[in-house]
Amino acid sequence: MATEEPLALHLHTPDAQVPLGVLMRTPGHDHELLLGWLVSEGLLPAEFSLAPDPDNPNLWHLHTPDHARLAAGARLAVSSSACGVCGSGSIEQLLARATAPVWEAGDLSAGLLADLPERLRAVQPGFARTGGLHGAGLFTADGQLRAAFEDVGRHNATDKVVGWAQARGELPLRGQVLVVSSRAGFEIVQKAVVAGVAVVAAVGAATSLAVDTAAAFGITLCGFTREGRLTVYTGAERVQA
Repeated sequence: MATEEPLALHLHTPDAQVPLGVLMRTPGHDHELLLGWLVSEGLLPAEFSLAPDPDNPNLWHLHTPDHARLAAGARLAVSSSACGVCGSGSIEQLLARATAPVWEAGDLSAGLLADLPERLRAVQPGFARTGGLHGAGLFTADGQLRAAFEDVGRHNATDKVVGWAQARGELPLRGQVLVVSSRAGFEIVQKAVVAGVAVVAAVGAATSLAVDTAAAFGITLCGFTREGRLTVYTGAERVQA
């Protein structure tokens, strides 16, 4: 079975520990997950330290001089593995804090895009064993896999990709493609926007809010990307049949 456990992040202030959030996730790559979550939520401070609790594998600690701002934006509810958007806000709020991703890699082959989910599936050992884990992968414009992560939550898997890039100092992710083994909801497109990803391909359908968000930010959003076919909802000018 796919493992699902809570991961709590506590912010240290001069007076107390403030719970920033509880993420229901599959253990593994927790550092990348928390980094990506902080980036996606607009909470990542310029100066900070992030470390696991020595006694509790499901607890991490965040220290930063910017604790007042983060405490004000603390999410006091549990983020389930099914919904990553809780409290994240609307397209208008996203427009106020993010800019449109830049794409400079030229046109994309529809055939290449349609093949990317199978390339992601090949590096999903957890899904092969359990059938219960989503995957998110980052590919170059010519189809080379750069990073892939699994999690019981599709948004968590995406956050792990974003956190991986943040840890390497590679944000924004210009000229790269995000592939998810799920539907494309608002939270997936939101995370792509914040990370600077201009092309997103999902195995499942896209939701109306995801399409509206992709259109607002000039993102190429593809759904039903499987078995050599795909549906291009927005940004079709980048895709060659």
